[in-house]
Amino acid sequence: MSENVYLPIPPPTRASALPELTKSQTKMQQEVQHHFEDPTYAPADSEKALMDAEKMWLSYECILRYLRASKWNVDTAIQRLEDTLKWRREYGVYDTLTADLVEPEAVTGKQILLGFDTKSHPGLYLIPSRQNTTEATRQVQFTVWMLERCIDLMPPGVESLDLLINYADKAKNPSFGTARAVLNILQSHYPERLALALILNVPFLLNAFFKLITPFVDPITREKMKFNPRVIEDGIFTPDMVMSQWWGGNCNFEYDHDKYWPALVSLCKERTERWTTTWQKMGGKVGLKESEYKIGTPDTTPDLSEKLASAPAPAPDAILDPALST
Repeated sequence: MSENVYLPIPPPTRASALPELTKSQTKMQQEVQHHFEDPTYAPADSEKALMDAEKMWLSYECILRYLRASKWNVDTAIQRLEDTLKWRREYGVYDTLTADLVEPEAVTGKQILLGFDTKSHPGLYLIPSRQNTTEATRQVQFTVWMLERCIDLMPPGVESLDLLINYADKAKNPSFGTARAVLNILQSHYPERLALALILNVPFLLNAFFKLITPFVDPITREKMKFNPRVIEDGIFTPDMVMSQWWGGNCNFEYDHDKYWPALVSLCKERTERWTTTWQKMGGKVGLKESEYKIGTPDTTPDLSEKLASAPAPAPDAILDPALST
């Protein structure tokens, strides 16, 4: 029996080449990038120019994600990007949405970021039976904060994540309003970010709930939902990268908030700070490639490696997803 795991698993480090674009697609990407490169550009209803964090977010890959989600319509992609820039400011993604703000939601381990599938997508576990609060606003904020941390842990060449949802142990259903709020944020402001939604133990009443919200779920997203999957037998995860509890792996993860939470926060902070430094050295502008500013930055530093020492190593044969289509 493997020893218990209490900390996040460090991300794989291998990179993958970006997909080649057609001449038409390249022109579209350049059109969108040029729109946001304008030094006079500011998000709608604001006189404040783009911050460095916003320019970094407007990466080459980000523009392509929005173009794919917009069916390669330049005007639609630009409008959606502008809407998300405005939303990220108003929602406080860069300032208000902090670890301290959402930590009360995290103490029971109802959302856990752990491991990577065979294509190196990070796995975000949702365990509704561990629901510990009633404040819907902060619950949604916590979900957004965890989505951002998933992005922090994506290796070069990976753009999407897996949701692993278990409704066992008398799980509490989210309210219809909360579910719609999360879906709206995901579909509007995190396009092309979902690889798979893996769902276990859906009771009869919850099945009815899924049917209720299905009309509000994008058809492409619906295709990514898999109910009662066998994640190891189906080749989605290797045993060392998935929890033994409920999911049948051999990763004996035990949630200890005092161990897990600071390690996750520190790991993500270290990575984003190093990426930002590299991005700035590359010119610090709109349209730089995530895959380039992430390459060559080690996933652990001497200070952080000690914190991660008890976490199992990532699968050596992990294959990165080279292109994530809708």
